[in-house]
Amino acid sequence: MPVKVIMPKLGESVVEGTVTAWLKKEGQVIEEYEALLEVNTDKVDTEVPSPASGTLLKILVPEGETVEAGTILAWIGSPGEAIPDDDGDSQHDHEPHERPDSESITDEPLIKRPAGRDEDLGYISPVVARLAREKNIDLAKIKGTGMDGRITKKDILNHIKEQKGQAEVDVPIWETPADGDLFRPTEMVFAKSLAESTPATAAKPEALPGETLALTPIRKRIAAHMVESKQSAPHVTTVMEADMGAVSSHRQVAQAKAGQQEIHLTFTPYFLSAIISGLKAVPLANSSWTNEGIRLHKQINLGMAVALPSGGLIVPVIKNADERSLTGLARQVNDFALRARAGKLQPDEVQGGTFTLTNHGTKGSLFATPVINQPQSGILGTGIIQKRPVVINDAIAIRPMVYLSYTFDHRVLDGASADAFLAQVVHTLENWPAAIE
Repeated sequence: MPVKVIMPKLGESVVEGTVTAWLKKEGQVIEEYEALLEVNTDKVDTEVPSPASGTLLKILVPEGETVEAGTILAWIGSPGEAIPDDDGDSQHDHEPHERPDSESITDEPLIKRPAGRDEDLGYISPVVARLAREKNIDLAKIKGTGMDGRITKKDILNHIKEQKGQAEVDVPIWETPADGDLFRPTEMVFAKSLAESTPATAAKPEALPGETLALTPIRKRIAAHMVESKQSAPHVTTVMEADMGAVSSHRQVAQAKAGQQEIHLTFTPYFLSAIISGLKAVPLANSSWTNEGIRLHKQINLGMAVALPSGGLIVPVIKNADERSLTGLARQVNDFALRARAGKLQPDEVQGGTFTLTNHGTKGSLFATPVINQPQSGILGTGIIQKRPVVINDAIAIRPMVYLSYTFDHRVLDGASADAFLAQVVHTLENWPAAIE
């Protein structure tokens, strides 16, 4: 009986994915758990393993197509074996690009037990699959401790220890990406200092002038998301400037302490802390527009835009950011920035944001009019911090200044409430740390 290859649901709020590459062609033989295809969900690339050993009989969804979770992507079986239709009958030709109705989509596990086994394993990550294959481990004997009972890398390593009585299990570094069990292991060659200090450069287009540059899945998603945002929400941008003198002085002292904990303290955690202060002062800024009314969010989940080496942006989300200290925010900023550039973010880590920060000043921009990251109601852009003359107490002084651009949904906030939020952000930055104590 042929086995389905199904578009997995890789996160609680991830409902669709784009097939970016098939790693096997029709007619090729593949082993169970061997990498079969790559899927992109919200700018995060995931390697999907094969649910069974056999021949790739039919690919139903071509590269570049976006389908919902639960969609049948392909069939695997024996050469010449008939492919079942939706009613269980066999057929040799299956209608491609078939998509189920949204109501019929279930959380059916991607990895089904092969013939002769009657239990479902649930989703198996490439790292777990590779370890199980190399160590000849029956995953049915392992109890998963991950989300929804998912078998994690830690579970399989603990099983190996118990079986062999080893104090430690030697696993190559390329098999242990930081918390990224869902994704293809990549070389850990990103030096923290280099990643934080070297300005990101624009990716070279793979086309010459006069040619058409093919759209990548990430570029398509960015385009669709930006058009949707501009069409659905009336954008208004208000700009204020802040004196970063107090923050700069605090950072000079705090950097040494953070460095002892191997944390690189940038200005981003200070901006995030100031945003938290503003959202607490004006809760309406931490909300979303719905047809039933304005939804005020209980949590403060802050997204931070990160430029990708290949071009485009991805926005990992710091959940419950208001519960973190400045150092805690800095540690999460470092982690997200490194893993975003290395392609190791998990789908759920780019979901659930209630407000977004974009630091366009790293490229020298003074101020911008950023586009709202739907379904949020606001986004703050921070320009370059530069010293310039300002008037203080009727005297000219040289101060490190920054422009703050706050774009908000005019259906949710009016000018007065928007300015009240931004004024609180400015107040927090200019009176650091007294304003947050």
